[in-house]
Amino acid sequence: MNKFDFYCIGYSGRDKSKTREHIEELKKIGVPEPKSIPELYHLKENLITSNDTIKVIGEKTSGEVEVVLIADDDGELFVTVGSDHTDRGLETVSIHKSKQICDKPMASEKWKFENVKDEWEKLELYSEVKNKGEWIKYQQGTLSSIIPLNEIKEFLEKNSINMKSSVIFCGTVPLLEGFIYGDTFRCGIKNPKNDEKIEMEYKIERLRE
Repeated sequence: MNKFDFYCIGYSGRDKSKTREHIEELKKIGVPEPKSIPELYHLKENLITSNDTIKVIGEKTSGEVEVVLIADDDGELFVTVGSDHTDRGLETVSIHKSKQICDKPMASEKWKFENVKDEWEKLELYSEVKNKGEWIKYQQGTLSSIIPLNEIKEFLEKNSINMKSSVIFCGTVPLLEGFIYGDTFRCGIKNPKNDEKIEMEYKIERLRE
């Protein structure tokens, strides 16, 4: 695709009560409440990167594994994995701004959606963070924990998003413990039917302030 639009869907957990609990927890630390559940964030397309290193400002940024839908110019869908790397400090000021400040690593490999649509709910997302030389399991779960695919499509249509020439980060799975601000992040998506995986890893370099 020569030109495309880039979106992130936030607060896309399937269990709305848990999503609401999470929002209330975030409000206690100053993160503003979203305008809607789910919430749509339109981001700069040049944030997407396949580099193995991203550069950030500050100590409180972290990755988050996401399932990604790619719609080409003809509307054909592909699936891959990405990381919604976010500035957690700036998140208390504006979630949208916090998402605009960090690059969004995305794997270069992708699957045709038609080849995995029947396994969509069972696709597994996982991530690890390397902190002080030690790899720590960070996230683990299946796409059954985010809103169903038909709801994702309905949500996009409701927001007048044309499923052509677009990249959409559709959601993540819960953190196992809490935010970890490490120096390397790796994540992947797995199809349990055939054990195929798409994985990626990147380093986080903090700029001098």
